[in-house]
Amino acid sequence: MDEARFLSLALANERNREILSRLPALGLADCWLVSGSLFQSVWNGLTGRAPGYGIKDYDLFYFDPDTSFEAEDRAIARARAHFAPLGIEVELRNQARVHLWYQGKFGTAYPPLRSSGEGIDRFLAPACMVGVAADGRVYAPHGFADIEAMTVRPNRAPNFSAERYAEKAARWKAMWPELTVIAA
Repeated sequence: MDEARFLSLALANERNREILSRLPALGLADCWLVSGSLFQSVWNGLTGRAPGYGIKDYDLFYFDPDTSFEAEDRAIARARAHFAPLGIEVELRNQARVHLWYQGKFGTAYPPLRSSGEGIDRFLAPACMVGVAADGRVYAPHGFADIEAMTVRPNRAPNFSAERYAEKAARWKAMWPELTVIAA
């Protein structure tokens, strides 16, 4: 699968297109639609399912050196109001702040990031490691082969959790039984 085919299938999901068209109005730096809503839309296209099937939320990453809780909270509130008319769950996170709360939530250390791309690099599986910016740029550090093959394998990033990987892989396998899941 090449980038054009990936985008064609990911953007067959009207919600992905709508989010990307609305993203610039938030005025957030290094902002990307990431992971599940993208690769799952592709899986849906490959298996003949409706484009939004199985997608529980739409994740957005941005990078702002202001790591205060208040600044991120204001951005989240703006995004919530901005995307409310779409009737979907949109989760926005400042990647510059993740190291401040990750260990408390997941029990694993998380080194500071320097960009949203580095946050994408830390996803649990290479198939998850994709992002699309409003200007059409695609970030896929491991390409699209695992997405196309519907294969989920562990990404041994510094924050990898076999338990979280198994939990997510089991959910995906239940939704897309065609998946091949490589054990952690």
